[in-house]
Amino acid sequence: MAEAVQTTAPSSREMLGYYLNKSYQDAAEGKARGELVCWASSIAPCEFCETMGVHMLYPENHAAAIAAKHGAEEMIQHAEHMGYSVDNCSYARINMAYVDRKHCIAEDMPLPDFVLVCNNICETLIKWYENLAYQLQIPIILIDVPYNYEPEPSEWAIDYIAAQFEHAITQMEEITGKKFDYDRYHEVMQIAAESSYWWTKAMGMASAEPSPLNGFDIFNYMALIVCMRGKTGCRDTFKKLAEELEEKIEKGEAAFKEGEKYRIMWDGIACWPYLSHNYKAMRALGMNMTGSTSPRGWKLDYDKDDIRSMARAYTSVGNNLSLEGQIEMKAEVVRTYNCQGVTYHLNRSCKCMDFLFHEMQTEVARRTGTPYITFDGDQSDPRNFSKAQFETRVQGLAEMMEQRRHQG
Repeated sequence: MAEAVQTTAPSSREMLGYYLNKSYQDAAEGKARGELVCWASSIAPCEFCETMGVHMLYPENHAAAIAAKHGAEEMIQHAEHMGYSVDNCSYARINMAYVDRKHCIAEDMPLPDFVLVCNNICETLIKWYENLAYQLQIPIILIDVPYNYEPEPSEWAIDYIAAQFEHAITQMEEITGKKFDYDRYHEVMQIAAESSYWWTKAMGMASAEPSPLNGFDIFNYMALIVCMRGKTGCRDTFKKLAEELEEKIEKGEAAFKEGEKYRIMWDGIACWPYLSHNYKAMRALGMNMTGSTSPRGWKLDYDKDDIRSMARAYTSVGNNLSLEGQIEMKAEVVRTYNCQGVTYHLNRSCKCMDFLFHEMQTEVARRTGTPYITFDGDQSDPRNFSKAQFETRVQGLAEMMEQRRHQG
């Protein structure tokens, strides 16, 4: 009698790698069959492309992957030789170099048939994607999201965005030559909402003490919520992750075997070329990043049959909140995750956000009583980061947190 083969369910980390690779592979194979490929900004409405059967890829995520594999500097210098200024976003420079070279150290992306951009996280995206559309001579679909100066999105802004969503559907019908399937659309909305729910639930488990989640894993898992929010694989991966973390909490297992001495919040995008260095430098001091503002960006709650509810969700992401809204969001992260300190990444590529940091960091410190430090860096350009400065700054933060601990 043949022995029974025992199979073990894949871990969330294995599922993460599988589905990320699958997204690139499916797009490449689809392109070869004549199917359409769209390049989109990270918090653009994926629901439309998923409904129409269009493959979606994300240049920001792709650039981050190139940087994490230490291939950014070569691409950035190529873009600068093409004439792109050093003051442009490093993600954009990497992407423009990729369009020219069509090959990189990470997974290769098939070139797009059209681009979809939503400026709810960054105004630079508009010119970046306009440039892609012009260079590749392809259509562009733009969702313009007004900045929220008030605590809540205005009704006129929601109407304005919802109307653009409806126009985007019409544009996609023209591009694909197919009618939009509203039944399928509502199914995709449900899946995307469930993905956001399980993502938020899993990331929220870092609030447990000790935390079962090494905070830098947030950055790694984030790739999937960016790339596949409208697919069941994304939902299932984060449901699995939540189950794994729940089990660790029940067993009292910590992310660090040696325990966490300090819990901190990291504000800003990761320094992808130096992710390992940042992690090791902080862990050596007993710091675990339990809090981050990054997961908040994909907490997209909406009613699956209501396009206005979806419009409200897409205008309520972190970077599009009012100054007061961003300050309180950061303060709430500090409180929820019991962070004793905050580190702010002064990201050269995100100058608009960096200009707000001085006001935000002083007010967050006033509201929460937590010390903070800043360090200079860049999301993907390795030339704008100093290991020595980072190490000195986090050592200083550890000293401030220790002093506060002794003061009670």
